[in-house]
Amino acid sequence: MIVAGCDIGSLTTKVVLFDGKKILASSIIKSKPKPEDGAYEALQQACAIATVNQDTITYCVGTGYGRKRVPFANDTISEISCHTKGAFYLYPNVRTIIDIGGQDCKVISLNTQGEVDRFVTNDKCAAGTGRFLEVMAKVLKVELQELSNMAKKGNEAITLASACTVWAQADVIKYLNEGISKENIALGVCKSMAKRVGVLVNQASIKKDVCITGGVAKNTAVVKELENLLGVTIIKITNVDPQLTGALGAALFAYQKAGGK
Repeated sequence: MIVAGCDIGSLTTKVVLFDGKKILASSIIKSKPKPEDGAYEALQQACAIATVNQDTITYCVGTGYGRKRVPFANDTISEISCHTKGAFYLYPNVRTIIDIGGQDCKVISLNTQGEVDRFVTNDKCAAGTGRFLEVMAKVLKVELQELSNMAKKGNEAITLASACTVWAQADVIKYLNEGISKENIALGVCKSMAKRVGVLVNQASIKKDVCITGGVAKNTAVVKELENLLGVTIIKITNVDPQLTGALGAALFAYQKAGGK
């Protein structure tokens, strides 16, 4: 039996194919103006990698902000539940999940059964989300993926006067005009990001073990600053792409709903 999980986020669309024992294939693409188009494209890519036909998929669960726009989904489940399901499957000892997506940040507290105890979310402001880093990378004229390595080379982080993305952007431009190195600006950006996320984590009453999911999990500079700020070691998801955690959780739910054990 092959099932699928489709996670439509604000910036990326993800699909995971699962057979009850392992991930058969996955895909991550940029989200489309029409979420349906992105869902189909991501599914086609994953099916091509797994060399299976779409018709062989028994059940699909959609998740993410665009979950109701997955045309081939049999059911939809919130991203909170799906990230919890995916992270707990990968790391059964996890008790706090920090999920930093493109336009929101969520902190989820779990119990020993892998069920959601409580969660807090920031979806009203770009600060503390992937969008914040994307804006700053654009001002620095570097690729988003370069920001982390650049920050690691910094030795004196600049201070951003405001957590607001708009005002922080103005600060970065000011520092560039003053001749401050891009490395120190990048380090300051990552510290500011971690500080914003840390506020949310503290609201959720952090419990060990802690893992981080979402695209920003790949920014090791932000993760390191978060660890320093929170005083914990954060589990880095390495056996799958951390951006796939929600789609994996959706696929796990799909397997259960299709009658799998």
